Amino acid sequence: MRVLGVDPGVSGGLAVVEITDGAAPVLVECTDIPVIGSGAKERVDVAAIRNFIDQHRPIRALIERAQAMPKQGASSGFKYGRAVGAIEASIALCSIPVEIVEPSAWKRFCKLPGKDKEGGRQKALQLFLAAHGMLARRRDHNRAESALIALYGASTCTWAYDEAPDPTSTLEATLIAGAQQ
Repeated sequence: MRVLGVDPGVSGGLAVVEITDGAAPVLVECTDIPVIGSGAKERVDVAAIRNFIDQHRPIRALIERAQAMPKQGASSGFKYGRAVGAIEASIALCSIPVEIVEPSAWKRFCKLPGKDKEGGRQKALQLFLAAHGMLARRRDHNRAESALIALYGASTCTWAYDEAPDPTSTLEATLIAGAQQ
């Protein structure tokens, strides 16, 4: 089962996590949200998102709930909202079921305290050992958060798919092992 996780916004991230036959979760690929234009004209490249989805074929997508940031100006808030809407529309038009997830829900599942972006990247590096190249830079925290959102989605999937085993026990074991290190 492949799940798409999205940390939304122009500077957000996309990640696909796969769970197969009770094995440990695998980060298939993660990338920054593709954009076109620059400055005030920068916007999400919806065609590139569609191509990413077509390449990986996830069965489900989770997007972190968008919310205004404190002291964010009207122009910045509008740009952020427009980016989130474009991402949601791109995924929906690929016929992928979309679920909006609260930041507190996936962070609680991954045992991430507070708002520390670097902590999320470190947790993703612990959980996805083969993904160090994709998450090597400190600025890859959006990719890491999208991977953790996808991991949360894979663990909470209650759909009846023959090829999608219940990943809860493997994910919990992986999280516990990561926490003990």
